[in-house]
Amino acid sequence: MRELAIGRLRVGAVVETAGPTRPTWLFPSVTAEAVERHRGWLAPHFLDAEGRLLQSVHTFVVRTADLTVLVDTCIGNDKDRGGRRPFHMLRTAFLDTLRAAGVAPEGVDVVICTHLHVDHVGWNTRLESGRWVPTFPRARYLFARREWEHWTAEDEEGTQRIMADSVAPVLDAGLAELVDMDHRVTDEICLEPTPGHTPGHVSVRLASGGADAVITGDLMHHPVQIAEPTWQTPFDSDEAAARETRRAFCARYGDRPVTVLGTHFHAPTAGRIVSHGEGWRFSADAT
Repeated sequence: MRELAIGRLRVGAVVETAGPTRPTWLFPSVTAEAVERHRGWLAPHFLDAEGRLLQSVHTFVVRTADLTVLVDTCIGNDKDRGGRRPFHMLRTAFLDTLRAAGVAPEGVDVVICTHLHVDHVGWNTRLESGRWVPTFPRARYLFARREWEHWTAEDEEGTQRIMADSVAPVLDAGLAELVDMDHRVTDEICLEPTPGHTPGHVSVRLASGGADAVITGDLMHHPVQIAEPTWQTPFDSDEAAARETRRAFCARYGDRPVTVLGTHFHAPTAGRIVSHGEGWRFSADAT
């Protein structure tokens, strides 16, 4: 994704991993034929020649006049995920890529996690001398209080592991703030409640100099869900709420001059929601 100007803000994506995903992995009840109906507008950016969905795991870097903000921190290195690919014990060059984009870990001022799933909190911490320490030692880490309360009450082993290595060390270091789901970070950046995927899920609204953008988080995982908001992933905590959130999101931002930045949208990542018949599509070239 090329760096975009949103008024006085600059926004870019730093990718940890990207590539094809089998449609049935993301949408178990959806057929290949159903996906192919959308090839005309999905390909080549979001659907490959073999009918696989193209996705990305990335952080968004938002630069204000005086702050560097990261939205979501991907999967992370050295994390024991019980052998579950594609998240288990990664060794990527993400921090080097982040530095190449002009962002040193000690230069990050704010980290926003849209929710606390494995691929959104991983680089909150890194392994140092056998201990998990905050990757961004000067940053304020913002977690929705509702999200934190939900996941810390879970006793599932995988969830406990994620909280222990990627969330708890940030709280222990005194760097975390538990905030409301509509928290205002600055005059130009605020959280927007978008529950369903998880109970405390938020998107991130950017408004500066008359320009507007929104970072989706996982209220949708692929642009095809703009046209098919009922297509369900197995990762949503509340399927009915997730579907309603997607519909409301498209109605709220469709045919408006608002840049949509998909947290798992493959490059070019940014675009607009535009009406098509009785529904919507994603136009990656409308920005």
